[in-house]
This record gives sequence, C-alpha cells and structure tokens, in this order.
Amino acid sequence: MTQFLFRDDAYLKSAEATVTALTPEGGIVLDRTIFYATSGGQPGDSGTIERDDGTTLSIATAVHPDGDKTAIVHVPAADQPQLRVGDTIRLNLDWDRRYRLMRMHTALHLLSVAFPFPVTGGSVGVDKGRLDFDMPEVPSDLDALESRLNDFVSANHAVTTEWITDEEMAANPDLIKTMNVKPPMGQGRVRLVRIGSVDLQPCGGTHVATTAEIGPLKLGKIEKKGSMNRRVSLLFAE
Repeated sequence: MTQFLFRDDAYLKSAEATVTALTPEGGIVLDRTIFYATSGGQPGDSGTIERDDGTTLSIATAVHPDGDKTAIVHVPAADQPQLRVGDTIRLNLDWDRRYRLMRMHTALHLLSVAFPFPVTGGSVGVDKGRLDFDMPEVPSDLDALESRLNDFVSANHAVTTEWITDEEMAANPDLIKTMNVKPPMGQGRVRLVRIGSVDLQPCGGTHVATTAEIGPLKLGKIEKKGSMNRRVSLLFAE
C-alpha cells in the first residue's frame, strides 16, 4: 500500500519518499506520495522526482495500477533516468496545475448543488470542468443559477473531509449523487467531502480549504448528450 499524503493535506507541494517497486512499464511505486492518481474525473498529478545526486525525473501523470485503489504508480515522461528499489527521493508537484484542479473540483461539487439533478458523469480540468446531468430540459434561469454558484464561492464555506464506514455508506445512499460511479467500498471506510452546510458527498479527490479560493465562476455551454442527458460546462471567470 501507498500512503496517500494528499488525503490529509492537499496543500503539500513536496515530500520525501522511498521507492518500493518498479513496474515492467517503468512506473514507480513509492511508500508515500503527494501525487493524486487519475480517478473520479480528476486527472493524475504531474511534477518531478529528485534523486540524492540532484538529477530529476519528470513525472507525466499518476495512476492506480490495474484498478488497485491502495497503490499509485508514478508514470515518468519518456527518456528519464532510472530509479532503483530502495532509493530515497523527493517528490515535487506541479503545484500551479494541481491547485487549479483543486479549485475546479470543489467548484463542480457546488455545481451539483446549483443543478439539483442526478449526475451521470463528470470531468475536472485545469481551465474548465463539466458535469453531465440526468436533466430533461435546460433550466430557464441560468443567470440566477450562475449567481447562486458565485454566492456559494463568496460565502467562504469551509471545505472539510470526514470518514464513514462502508455500512454507514450503504445505509445512506442519498449521499451518492453520481448515477454511474459508486464510491469505492470494500476497504472498511469511505471518505466524504463537506462544504459548510451546502453539500456533503463521497469523494476521494483533492479540494481547496474554503470556497473563496475557487474564485469567480461562469457557466459555459450546455449540450444535449441524449434524450435526458445534458452536459454543463463550468469555467473560471478570471
């Protein structure tokens, strides 16, 4: 298992770790990491690994190996120096990219409140995110919905995490907003993200500490993706 440092502190920009395994494809497994692995619509982190001799490896992304949510594989860019099992290294995040993903991921949680429809899919991007809703018609009050989103942001709600057991999760299915993606269960507990009194839902992603950090938002295109499915894009207004 890999210790996911980002779950306790999403603001860690660097940390030391030890190489525990190398995959046949050249991926790097560590005993601990600050790199989030692609899942839940959020892309894996990028950055660098620094060796004791000062040489660095560029990390293109991070993934879960073969669906194993307890480990993370760091995927180097092409033609990088080789590591060895047992090496002690320093991880450095591409923080600007990660922070924008944190802001957008938290903003999409707010979007799921402003648009009170079942969620059928989603994607977190650096400049734009989107949620797909089981929504027969586009609401007529889009300006009011955008204003409500920005009211959530400016209210500076605290964003916190907590854990419940698998049994508690099963007993509270209304916490799950996504129709097609269920929270990972089977490890004994499920992580919840709470935004003040506004929202509470299972999520393993990285988020900002307060909604004010998100910054102003604007609704993008709303596209029809089926008889009942509508895709709502969200952008930073900066």
